[in-house]
Amino acid sequence: MSTPPRPPARPAAWGDAGLVSGEAVELDVRSARIGSRVLALLVDVPVQVLIAVALATLVGGVFAVLPAGAVDGALAGGLGTVGLVAVLVGYPVLCERFNDGRTVGKMAVGLRVVSADGAPVGVRQSLTRALVGVAVEWPGLVLPLLSWAAGVTVMLSDRRGRRLGDLVAGTLVVHTRTATPWRPIPTAVPALARWAYTADLTRLDDGLALAARQYLARVHHFAEPARSRLAYGLWAEVAAVVAPPPPAGMSETVYLAAVLGERHRRDRHRLGRGRAVAAALWPELTPGPTAPAGPATTVAASADRPTAPAGTTPTAGTKLAAPPAARGAAPDLPPLRPGRPG
Repeated sequence: MSTPPRPPARPAAWGDAGLVSGEAVELDVRSARIGSRVLALLVDVPVQVLIAVALATLVGGVFAVLPAGAVDGALAGGLGTVGLVAVLVGYPVLCERFNDGRTVGKMAVGLRVVSADGAPVGVRQSLTRALVGVAVEWPGLVLPLLSWAAGVTVMLSDRRGRRLGDLVAGTLVVHTRTATPWRPIPTAVPALARWAYTADLTRLDDGLALAARQYLARVHHFAEPARSRLAYGLWAEVAAVVAPPPPAGMSETVYLAAVLGERHRRDRHRLGRGRAVAAALWPELTPGPTAPAGPATTVAASADRPTAPAGTTPTAGTKLAAPPAARGAAPDLPPLRPGRPG
């Protein structure tokens, strides 16, 4: 019996790392492209400069306590070369060895160096990619301009964004953070607007509202039957603390969206009322339009300023009365715009 031919492997899409687990399951991992890797490099370079300055200070302090003539130019040059190798090569190798394939810049951006098959990166691989990087990529000791152009061309043309050091060492840089597309949460459901306006939401706590919001933000990533089971569980918890019950025929997702939209509308209206009260009690804390200083402004300010009676000189203990128009007058506040139901 002849075995059927194996289907051809699906080519990796641009940005797809193409990693497969030991159970033959394709992993949803994105490979790092040139933008994120340059951003990580911009973080690593200042760290390397600080390490170089610290090493130079330490060596300078040691040289200062040595007797005169103990250090010649050859020794200083050799120590400088050793320090340069330690900063350019030792820094990435040690970080990738003891920090799970991540330097400081890769940690900040969310990147990690792994083997081409997804295994943790080894010491020899880290050393190889670091040596190749120093020689022909960054800083590029061999033909800097030509090697830089070649390195950028390789990264842009490779489907997984690998550089020359990755191709030689058999490594790959991947993202450790998943890219979740942002989806806005609906703030109103017209079909349930009248019901939501009269609903009692006082027993709906923040934790349950946050769980419903997170579900609505990720509902497109759930597969059945987990999506329906999770929606029904949240619907049951929310319906137990919200009254009256919603009209029949509405799905659980629409019901949750209507409850969250009405809760958001009420919170926004409550915040607006609180700001209006604060502006009425402390009008000096409310920012207002400022007019440019000029003759008209000066005359108006002097006309509104209370003055002492004629023939008297106000002293430090004299309190001037406010003008009649200012006593008991409410500050000019913008009218509150209540939100529409739903």
